[in-house]
Amino acid sequence: MFDGQVLTPEQSAEVDRRLARQALQRSAAAAGRVVRVIAESDRTARLKAVTSYRLRHAPRDVATLLGYSVRGHWRWAVKGWNWLTYADLRSDVRNARLAGDAEARRTAQQMIRDDARARWARLAAVVRRAAVTGAAVGPVAAVLVTVNALLERHEMWTWLAEVYGVLDVIGNVLRWLLTVLLVAFPVGVLVASVFEGRDKTPGAGFLVRPDRDDADSWIDERMITAALAHLGIGPLAKFFKDGGQLTYTVPARVDGDGTYAQIKLPMGVTADMVAAQRGKLAANLGRSSLETWPTKGDEDGVLDLWVADKGKLAGGAGEWPLLADGSVDVFEGVPFGLTQRGTVINAMLFESNWLIGGRPGQGKSAAMRTLLLGASLDPTVELWTFVMGESPDFEPFRPRLSRYAMGMDDTVAEQALQALRDALAEMERRGKVLGEQPGKPPKTSRKLADKPGLGLHLLVLAIDEVHELFQHKTYGAEAAELAVRLIKRGRKYGIVLVLATQSPTKESIPREVTRNVSCGVAFAVADHVANDGLLGAGKYKAGIRATDLRMKTDRGTCVAVGITDNVFELVRTFYVPFEDGRDEVTPVIARALRLIEETGRTVADHTTDTTPDEVDHLADMAAVIGDDKRVRTAVLLRRLVEHNHGEYGDWTFQDLKAALDTARVPVRKSDGNSVVRAEDVATAITERDEPAESDDDTGPAVTAGI
Repeated sequence: MFDGQVLTPEQSAEVDRRLARQALQRSAAAAGRVVRVIAESDRTARLKAVTSYRLRHAPRDVATLLGYSVRGHWRWAVKGWNWLTYADLRSDVRNARLAGDAEARRTAQQMIRDDARARWARLAAVVRRAAVTGAAVGPVAAVLVTVNALLERHEMWTWLAEVYGVLDVIGNVLRWLLTVLLVAFPVGVLVASVFEGRDKTPGAGFLVRPDRDDADSWIDERMITAALAHLGIGPLAKFFKDGGQLTYTVPARVDGDGTYAQIKLPMGVTADMVAAQRGKLAANLGRSSLETWPTKGDEDGVLDLWVADKGKLAGGAGEWPLLADGSVDVFEGVPFGLTQRGTVINAMLFESNWLIGGRPGQGKSAAMRTLLLGASLDPTVELWTFVMGESPDFEPFRPRLSRYAMGMDDTVAEQALQALRDALAEMERRGKVLGEQPGKPPKTSRKLADKPGLGLHLLVLAIDEVHELFQHKTYGAEAAELAVRLIKRGRKYGIVLVLATQSPTKESIPREVTRNVSCGVAFAVADHVANDGLLGAGKYKAGIRATDLRMKTDRGTCVAVGITDNVFELVRTFYVPFEDGRDEVTPVIARALRLIEETGRTVADHTTDTTPDEVDHLADMAAVIGDDKRVRTAVLLRRLVEHNHGEYGDWTFQDLKAALDTARVPVRKSDGNSVVRAEDVATAITERDEPAESDDDTGPAVTAGI
C-alpha cells in the first residue's frame, strides 16, 4: 500500500520544475568538483614537468649562472672605477675640448672639483661622527671591560650583574647574526652578481623553459623592446643607439588571452608612429596584425600594447549564454560577445545608440540580431524593426515586434521615417512624464520602466541597411535629421537607435550620426574611410583598425568602441543561428513571449504588413480631377504626385499614358492641349466594377500622344 495524494496539473508542474532545479544544482556541483580535480592534476603535472626539465639541464644552468656572476663582478668593478675616477665627467671634458667648447669644458671641470669636495666633506663627516661616538662610548666600554675582568658576577652589585647579563644576551645575538651574515652575505653577493651580469640584450629570456605549453605566446619587456627597436622609426632607433632604455609604466603582464604592456616612448616618438608600423611590429613579435594592437594611451607619447596569444582569436565566442534559458535586464546589458581578453561583454542598450557595419556577409546583421534577441528577453522592452531590403534575418521576431517592415520599396522607407517621427514625439512625451515624477529624475530607470502607465520602458528602434534610408532621395534628408536628434537627446528617455549598414561612407551615413553614437561596431571593412565612418574620426590613425580583419576568415569578429570603458575592444560576437535547416532564434522569441505573458503584459500591436496595398489609379484620378470636367495631362500628373508621392513621385508622362491605356481612358485634345475628361474616368470605373456580360472586349480608344 502507498500513501500519497493526487496533484493538480499546476502542482505537478511545480514539482517537475523543483526536481529539475535540484538535478541542475547537483550536476553543477559535480562539474565543479571535476574541474577542481582536473585543475589540481594539471598543476601537479606542470610542477613535475618543470622540476624534471630543470634537473636535466642543471649543469648547463650552473655554468650559465657562474658566467653571469663573473660578468656581474666585472661590471661592478667598472662602475666602481668610473665612480672613483669621475669617468663620465672626464669624458664630458674631453668631448668639450674636442668640440672647442670652452664653456662646457670649464663647467665639467668645475663639476669634478665640486663633486670631489662633496665626497671629502662626506668622508670627514663620517670620521667626525665616528670620533664623537668613540669618545662617548669608549670610556664606558673600557670601565665595563675592566670591572668584568676584576670581579666575579656574584661579587658585583645586583643591578650591575643584571646589566652584564643583558650585555651577554646582546653579544650572543650579535655573534649569531655575524655567523648568519658570514653565510648569507656571500650568497647574497653571488645572487646580486648573477642579476648584475645577466644578459640584458632585448629578447633574452634565460630560465624560460622552451617546452612550456604557451612558448609561442610568451611575451616580455625585452621582446617588446627588441620589436620596437627594429621598426625603422628614426628617433626611436637613435634612442636605442645612444643606449636608451624604455620605461614600462605597466610591465608586460598576462591580460586575458594575451599580454598587455604600457610603454612611455622617448622624445620625438608618438604612439601613432608605432601604430603606423603595426604590420612590422606584429612580424617582429611573431604575430599576425590581427593579434597585435598598438594604440595611443592617455598621452600621445604613451603606447598601449596588447598582443594576443597565438591562435586564441581564431576560435569563436561559443554558445550565446541565453540560448537555452534566462531573461535580461536591459539596464544591466545584453550578452554580446567575448573581448580579446576572453571576458563576456554585457553590451549596454540603455543610454546607448549603436552603429554596426562592415562588408556583406561578415556578421553585422547577426550582431544586430543578437542585440535585439537579448532585448526581447526583457518583458518591458518595445521593439521596432525595419529592414531596408529583402532579408529574412528578422522574420522570427515578428510576434515580438510592435512595428516591423521589410522590403526594398518606398513604402518601407516611408514607414521607417514615420517611426523616427513617432519616436521623436514619444521622446517629447517622455520628457514631460519625467518632469511630473517625484524628485524630477533626469532619466528613466529600471524602477520607472516597471511602473505601469508611465510608458518609460526601453524603446529600441532598429534599422538594417540604414544607408538605403539615409540615401533615399525623398525621405533621406528628414530621416537623417530625425536620427541625429534622437541620438543626441533620446538616450536618457530610454529611446535607443540600433543602425546597421554595409556602406559606411560619408555620403551614406551622416557624419553627425557617427560623431554622436555611443557604440561603434566595425566588422571587416575595405578602407580607412569606412573604418572611421563606423568607429569615429581618427580611429584608423590611432591604430584602431577593422581593415585588418579578414573577409570570411574573421567573420563574426569586430572592432568596437564605446561598449566598455577601454579605448577599443576586439570582439568575437555570439552567433545565434538562423539559416537553412537550423533555427535557434524562434525558440528564444517563444520564451520571450512567455515572459511577457507571465508578467501580465502584451506586445503593442503596431506591426505593419510589408505587402503594399494595390493602388487604384482610376480612383486616384477621379479624386484629383474632382469637380473639373476635364484636366490637362500635365496638371493631372502634378495632382497625382501631390496626392500620393510614394506612388506617383517617379512617374513620367509615359507612365501616365500607360496607366490610361490600361484603364481604357482616352486622352483627348482640347484647345490644342492633351486632356483627360472626368466623364471618361467615371465610365472606366463603372465598366471595371460591373460584371462582364460578354467575353467580347472592345479595343482601347485611340489616344493622342501626351
